[in-house]
Amino acid sequence: MWWIKSANRKLSIPDWLSVYRILAAPVLIVFIFLDERFIFAVLLLISFLSDAVDGYLARKMNIVTQRGAQLDSIGDAITFCVGLGGILKFEYSFILEYIVIISLAFGLYLFQLFMAYWRYGMPSSFHTYLAKLSAILQAGFMLYLLFFGVHLWLFYIATFFSIIETIEEIILILIFPKWKANVKGLFWVLTKKNEVSKK
Repeated sequence: MWWIKSANRKLSIPDWLSVYRILAAPVLIVFIFLDERFIFAVLLLISFLSDAVDGYLARKMNIVTQRGAQLDSIGDAITFCVGLGGILKFEYSFILEYIVIISLAFGLYLFQLFMAYWRYGMPSSFHTYLAKLSAILQAGFMLYLLFFGVHLWLFYIATFFSIIETIEEIILILIFPKWKANVKGLFWVLTKKNEVSKK
C-alpha cells in the first residue's frame, strides 16, 4: 500500500497542509455540536484555503508525489464531508428541500470512490481541471451559504459541475488500469490517444 511504502519519508510543506485539514476536521465537528456557525465557517474557510495552497506549493516546489496526492484527496474528502455536516446542522431546511439533487451528487461521488478503491486500492486523485473547478465551486457555495444564506444559482452551478466531474472521474478510472497522477481531463486523454493511434 502507498502509505506503508512512504511511511518513512518526511512530510513536505504541502503534505503538512493536507494533514492540517485532516486534523482540523474533529475541531470543526466540535463547533458543529456547539452550534457555533460563524466559528465553524471561518475554520472551514481556512481549511479550503489550505487546499488551494498545498497543490500550488507542490507544483512550485516540484514535489508532486503519490503520497501527497492521496493525502490531499483524503483531506479534501474529509473537509467536504464535515462541510456537509455543518450545512446539515445549520441549514437543515435547505438540505431537506433539495435532498434529491444532493443525494444524486453525493451518491455518484460515493460510487466513484468505491470504483477507485476497487481499481487502485485508494482514491483516484487525478486532480483534473474539472475536479479543481468543481472543488472551488463547492467550497464557494458552502462558504456563501454559511456566511450569507442560500443562493440557488450558486447551488445549481456547483452541483452541476460536481456531477459532471464525478462522471469524468468514473470514465477515467475505467480508462486507466493503473493509478496516474495529475491527469488534465478526459478531453486531453482522448486527444492523446487519438494522436498515438494516428502515428
